Amino acid sequence: MPSPEYLVVISRADPVAEAVRSLLPVGDPTGRSVEGSPVRALGDRALYLERPGPAIHDEHLEQRLRSAGIAAPLPIVFASIHRSEQGVPCFTVHPLGNPGEARLGGEAGTLVPTDPRRMADALRRLDEEGRRIGWRATYEATHHGPALDWPAFFVEIGYGESPSPPTEAVRALARVLPELTEEPRDRVAVGLGGGHYAPHFSDLTRRRYWAFGHILSKHSLEVAPPERIGEAMRKSPGAEGYLYHRAADAREGPAADRSPRLAESSAPRREVPPTSASRANGRGAGT
Repeated sequence: MPSPEYLVVISRADPVAEAVRSLLPVGDPTGRSVEGSPVRALGDRALYLERPGPAIHDEHLEQRLRSAGIAAPLPIVFASIHRSEQGVPCFTVHPLGNPGEARLGGEAGTLVPTDPRRMADALRRLDEEGRRIGWRATYEATHHGPALDWPAFFVEIGYGESPSPPTEAVRALARVLPELTEEPRDRVAVGLGGGHYAPHFSDLTRRRYWAFGHILSKHSLEVAPPERIGEAMRKSPGAEGYLYHRAADAREGPAADRSPRLAESSAPRREVPPTSASRANGRGAGT
């Protein structure tokens, strides 16, 4: 296969990842392995790796990948279950790291490099898939591990109290994972403000050529030191500046007057049918 563009990681301990696993176009072993698990081809663009433990605790997987002979900082995409207090069925996409304390893996006060344009592509593709089955797709703010030195993000299915993830949602995620790419027209920004879910930034990505790296919620900005905002910019490759959840976030609070502040309308519009599918409402942090 041509040089791989990213790596999809499937945790055998995760019900969503396990359900998606059998539907992915996994190819032949590449001759490399990580702790006994072969690295395989996934379609024409990606590599595939199975891991035994929970993804949120797969700390510094990149070190094991280097030991396996994968030297380049290959972006890592984790397929995962999404849990929330309300249990709203949805697709979620989010960057990794802990702006404050580490409650769910990773290291406290440390952000993981992001992959903004590929995250944007995941969100848009899941938005399209979601419209077919009446589901929403949304970004979440940066909020959990694992800690990594390579770019990474999670792509998730949330399905409430059901005993297993819905078949149509699993099929949708299986279609999306091998096809992720980067849209060169996307402008990259860091999102500041808002809640744990990020419907405004999700809508901007769906309607315009905006791709977000880190998204720091209002709560994160209140508990994290100011230097975390600059770290979010440094670890969002290609970021040109900041976009705010609402105008008031730019005038008050820890993120006020961060420069350069970008205008939402400065990215071209995308031709997408109007839909509310990218909006997800929920309380509390999901995984």
